[in-house]
Amino acid sequence: MNSSRIAKNLRARIARFSGDLSKGLCKPAQRFVGEMVYGIQAGGSVMLTEVARRLEESIELRKTHGRLSRNLQRPELERAVSDNLLHMAAGRIDEDSLLIIDPSDICKTHAKKMEFLHRVRDGSTGQIRDGYWTLHIVGAKVGSSSIVPLYQRLWSSRAPGFESENTEILNAVDSVMKHTGQRGLWVMDRGGDRIKLFAPMLERGARFLFRLRGDRHVVYRGRTRRALSVALSCPCNHTKHITRIIEGEERVLALSFGARKVRLPNRPETLYMVVIRGFGNQPLMLLSTEEVSGSYKSLWPIIEAYLKRWAVEDTIRHIKTCYDLENVRILKYQGLQNLMPLVLAVVYFAACVLDQDARLRVMAGYVEKAAKRLFGIPDFKLYALADGLSSIFARHPGRPQPPKPTPRAKQMTINLQLMT
Repeated sequence: MNSSRIAKNLRARIARFSGDLSKGLCKPAQRFVGEMVYGIQAGGSVMLTEVARRLEESIELRKTHGRLSRNLQRPELERAVSDNLLHMAAGRIDEDSLLIIDPSDICKTHAKKMEFLHRVRDGSTGQIRDGYWTLHIVGAKVGSSSIVPLYQRLWSSRAPGFESENTEILNAVDSVMKHTGQRGLWVMDRGGDRIKLFAPMLERGARFLFRLRGDRHVVYRGRTRRALSVALSCPCNHTKHITRIIEGEERVLALSFGARKVRLPNRPETLYMVVIRGFGNQPLMLLSTEEVSGSYKSLWPIIEAYLKRWAVEDTIRHIKTCYDLENVRILKYQGLQNLMPLVLAVVYFAACVLDQDARLRVMAGYVEKAAKRLFGIPDFKLYALADGLSSIFARHPGRPQPPKPTPRAKQMTINLQLMT
C-alpha cells in the first residue's frame, strides 16, 4: 500500500473519530477538536506551536497558535470530550474487565506563571515539586496486552472549587459507571485504602480490589483487629513462581497466598482479604468484594488482576513521553484541564480504533513498520504506533479534514438550508 495513501486514509479516519468525539459542541469547537487530535498525533507533542505547524495552514503560525489557545479555554470542552470518549469506549468493557485507577502527577519545576501550581510528589523521584495531580482510569484484561483508555483528568488543590482527592476519584468512578454500569472490577494500588473510598464504592454496588495498609482495622471472626495481624496469622498454602523486572533485572519471585473472610468496622458487607507473601518482608494484603474460597483456582485470578495493575504504568509513561505531556506550556488552568481528555483521545485512537479494529489492523501494521524501531515491536506497542503515525504524517504532511457531521447534524443542516 502506498504510504501517501495510508496518510490520506488515516487523516480521514481521524476526521470521523473526531466527529464522534466532538458531538454536542458548536461547529468551531468541533473543528478545534479535530485539529488537536490530528496535530498532537502528527507532531507527537501537546505543545500548541507544534500542533499549529502540523495543521499546514496558509496563515501566520502565530495566528493559528492564537486560535488554538482561545479554543482550548472553552469551559464546555472537557466534559463533552470526556463523555463522548466514554460513550465510545463503554462497549469494550465487560464483566471480566479491570478498571484500573491510577493517580499520577505532572511536574513543572521551572514554571512560574501557570495557574494554581501546587506542591506534588514526583512519582519518578519521590521529591516534592511544583506541578499538578492527575487521575487516570484504564480498562484492561488479564492475559491481554490491549488496553482501553477511559478517563484522564488534571487538578490542583489550590484551584477554586477543589474539594478533595477522594471526591476527584469518586467523580471519575461515577463518570465511568454512567456508561459501563456495574461491569468491570475496580483495581487500585497504594492510596486506595481509605474508608472514604470503601464506603461509597460499596454503596454504589461497585466490585473492587484495593490494596490494604497494615494499620487498617478489619473485623475478623467478630473481633476488630489490625489487617497486618490478620494477615500474619493467615495460612498461605498455595505457591506460584512469577518473573518480575526489578531495577532492570529479571527476578523470579516465589509467592505463597491465602485468604480471610472479613468486613470493615461499622459495615455489614462481607469482604475478602487476600494475603500474598513473597514481595517483601511483610505480606501484601488486598481487600476485595470478589468471593474467594481457600482454593488456588479462586485465589490466583484475584492476584493476577492485581498484578495486571502494574501494566497501566506503561500507559501513563506512554502518554507522558510520546506526547511530551510534562513539557506542556499552557498557562491557564481551564486549558490544562481541557487538554487532558484530548490527549487521552489520541491514545484511544491508537490503542482501540487503529489497533483493535479488525478492518484497520492491516493499516496498523504499516504504521508499526513506519516506526522503524531498532528492537522490533514490544508487547506494549502503543509507543510504536505513536512513532509510526508521527513518521507517516511527517513524510506526507497535509491539512486535517473537518470532522464528518453525524446523520442527525447533517439532516438539521439540510432543514436549515430549506428554511432559508
